[in-house]
Parts: sequence; structure tokens; C-alpha cells
Amino acid sequence: MATWANLSLQDSASPLMEQLTFFHDHAMLILIMITALVSYLLSTLFFNLNINRYLLEGQMIEIIWTILPAITLIFIALPSLRLLYLLDEINDPAITLKAIGHQWYWSYEYSDFLQIEFDSYMIPYNEMGPEGFRLLDVDNRAVMPMNTQIRVLVTAADVLHSWTIPSLGVKIDATPGRLNQTSFLLNRPGLFFGQCSEICGANHSFMPIVVESVPINTFISWVTSLNEA
Repeated sequence: MATWANLSLQDSASPLMEQLTFFHDHAMLILIMITALVSYLLSTLFFNLNINRYLLEGQMIEIIWTILPAITLIFIALPSLRLLYLLDEINDPAITLKAIGHQWYWSYEYSDFLQIEFDSYMIPYNEMGPEGFRLLDVDNRAVMPMNTQIRVLVTAADVLHSWTIPSLGVKIDATPGRLNQTSFLLNRPGLFFGQCSEICGANHSFMPIVVESVPINTFISWVTSLNEA
């Protein structure tokens, strides 16, 4: 979960988010190198005016500052395209979760099991215990098994929403009348928080998302208890 002291990305909880973090670090390294080079050249031009004669009618410098950015873009584009295809790939899912956005809460349906559907509302601050997370915790969490391929179908009942969990590398629009899908794999247990990332009205900031990652035996017990209720 992000806190006020976080300056970087959240710790990943899925292989996709690990790849996104690697790409972020790779791109940041290239940007730092470009910034350092441009800053050096600007400072050199500022303090040494005699260097300007090398920039006038210089065919070699023209070739260098044309080829060098092209090579730099290739080093950014190739990992980016690989990651784009990884994000779009849907492996054989073991479980399907349907998330429906409403103004202003989420509802979930476990379409692989009978009669498991519920609404997930944010817990008001005055009703929250000392262990809760302000503006992030919900009354009904989406419980999912870890080390299992999960498919999420996302839609909306009224206006545009966006189902987003940063630590899982998931951000998918919820569009009325349309089903969008994504997939992820939870590689560790825990609580993973997200929020609607599409401006959807007055209470846009009060419809959080909580995914609880549990071992598969715990998930089966949870499903069994809901079916018996």
C-alpha cells in the first residue's frame, strides 16, 4: 500500500508488476543518462563560447545527434512492445472474477461458483476500527487465491469507472455496455488496495478496491462458507 513517504512504485505482488517495475527502472536509467549528457553540453556551451564553431556546418555532429536518439528509442521501444504483449496475453484462467462499477461502489460476481455475488462499499471513518485503512478499506473484500491465474471481467452499470490496483499492475476501464478483461497472478498473500481511476462523479474518491490474496485452501473454505450461507 502506498504511504506518504513513497517516492517510487509500490512493491509488486504479481509477475506483470515486476516486469513493469523493471521497465520503469530501465527507462529511468536512459532518461538520467540523457539528462546528464544534455546538461553537460548546455553548461559547456554556456561557459565556453568558442565551442560554437564546431556546431556550425558540422556534418559529423549532425550524424551523431540523429543516430544517437534513434538508437536510444530502439532501446526503449523493444522492451516496451514485449511488455505490451505480455499485458494483453490471457492465459488459461482458473478463476474468473467479474467487477461491476457503480456510483459509487463496486460489486463482484464469482461466475465459476453458484450464488456468490456481493457489493463492496468503503467503510466510513467513524465506523472503522483501529486496524482499518482510512478511505481504502471496504466491508467486503474480493478474496482471491494466490499462485492461480485469475481473469477479471470489468464493466460498469452507469458511467465510466476504472478498476485499478497498482501493486498488481492492473488498470482497466469499466465501460457501460461493454466487457473488458485482464488477468493477473498473485504471487504472495496480503491485502492489495486500489481506487477507481476514472473521474466518475462527486464520490469518485470514495470507491476503493481491496483484493485479499489467500492460500488456495483458505479460498476454498471461504467459497464453501458463502455457498452454505
